[in-house]
Amino acid sequence: MRRKAIALVALSLLIAAATASALVLEAGDLVVNAEGGFAPTRLPKTEDAPIKIYGGGKASTKSGELPPIVDTLEIEFDRHGHVETRGLEVCESGRLQSTTVPQARKACPNAIVGKGYGTAIVQFPEQKPIPVSSPITLFNGPKKKGDDTIIAHAYTTVPVPTTFIIPVVIEKIHHGVYGYRTKAKIPKIAGGAGHPISGNITVDRKWTFKGHKYSYVNARCETGHLQAKVKVDFKDGTFLTGTFFKPCSVRH
Repeated sequence: MRRKAIALVALSLLIAAATASALVLEAGDLVVNAEGGFAPTRLPKTEDAPIKIYGGGKASTKSGELPPIVDTLEIEFDRHGHVETRGLEVCESGRLQSTTVPQARKACPNAIVGKGYGTAIVQFPEQKPIPVSSPITLFNGPKKKGDDTIIAHAYTTVPVPTTFIIPVVIEKIHHGVYGYRTKAKIPKIAGGAGHPISGNITVDRKWTFKGHKYSYVNARCETGHLQAKVKVDFKDGTFLTGTFFKPCSVRH
């Protein structure tokens, strides 16, 4: 309970850091640095235009100990935009089972909507920490109850070759300024001995379908800024939350 109470104090930090290019959130010994944004920043006021989005974060501790293990990552996105999948290939998770990164990308090349990179530290009892990492690939998945989905893929060889497949629903919501929500359950790494440390993702997929150009992510500058809210839950009960406010200007 004490860790949960400490995490609530971190909410005050997000207010102070909300207009900055990055967030620094703290809960006791735990420190999370996060950043994110979009481009271009000049957008129409009343209609959506193509953008790319990017973001990332890193967990650490003041003491130098390994941070607690991440359980879930939840993001709410500004309602002044939309996700478009018209004419975009769909990748079923079955095509990605037991694949390395090159194999996965070859299996569904036309369904890729984003790429990134993740790192972790594996700590087995009485052994030196082992750094592990993997490219991350985001695929356009099949719709679920009318909502678009993403399938995140990663691959490691520690302690044994393992493919990670994480389905994520892009849920439509009506939560004030937020219109979409994603929630990812982070899988166990090395049987639970792996501590996720950092990750980053860029989504910038554009394609042509029946003579028309489309973009996976689209937005407009109706209020002078776009925002996203991030919440990270850790397995020890700690949670941190922060909000990105990114200014935009109207393109005439």
